[in-house]
Amino acid sequence: MTVSNPKEVPEYELNPLELEFRRGEEGYYVAKWYGSKVFVKILDKDSFSDGDSIDAFKHELTLLEKARHPNLVQFVGAVTQNVPLMIVSEYHQKGDLASYLETKGRVQSYKAIRFALDIARGLNYLHECKPEPIIHGDLSPKNIVRDDEGKLKVAGFGSLDLTKVSQDKLQMVQPVSNFDSVYIAPEMYRNEAFDRSVDTFAFGLILYEMIEGSPAFHPKPQEEAAKMICSEGLRPLFKNKPKSYPEGVKELIQECWDPTP
Repeated sequence: MTVSNPKEVPEYELNPLELEFRRGEEGYYVAKWYGSKVFVKILDKDSFSDGDSIDAFKHELTLLEKARHPNLVQFVGAVTQNVPLMIVSEYHQKGDLASYLETKGRVQSYKAIRFALDIARGLNYLHECKPEPIIHGDLSPKNIVRDDEGKLKVAGFGSLDLTKVSQDKLQMVQPVSNFDSVYIAPEMYRNEAFDRSVDTFAFGLILYEMIEGSPAFHPKPQEEAAKMICSEGLRPLFKNKPKSYPEGVKELIQECWDPTP
């Protein structure tokens, strides 16, 4: 396989250290590249001869190549001329927002706003990309990382296999059968066509979680919480004192998860 104009990262220059698998059967590793740590996504062996998997890899690579913003995880390069195929991006030792929230719990309001602005800037850049907006579709605290300065960066965009069904609508190529994410929008839960508002929906739930200190409908399993939100139309209660929410933030969250934003 050959991808046009790739930034080639020779396989022999990588020193991968196994990292936990995060989704599917694709491998995720930490490696060194010219003395710097990088994050490496490796296409699993069973996908080398699968045309759909190769197309999805090329699509993700195309999106990563063109998306450059301080609040997005930066693409470093790719291995496309040899197997295994690899996508290489910057590595952040401080980990993801999910781990941070599990450790810290509720985030002070000023920091929650700063974090929210970081996420919003990254999403806005994706949504304003030309000629086509980039819809994340899988936004969650696990797909948001913290850099050395504590700034948030959106990761994981381009990883979903989507198809265009109208001028501004997309749909999952393969319906998702296991909904274990409380951040999924109702349209995606029902396998309907969707637009960039699915990212806004997830953003609202993440902002809620940062200020409340736990995900929506915690401690219910996320699969059950997703059903409550997407099938039953329920929304979590605001449990913290009103002063925990800066002016307008509660209303912003409600607008984000409104069924008709």
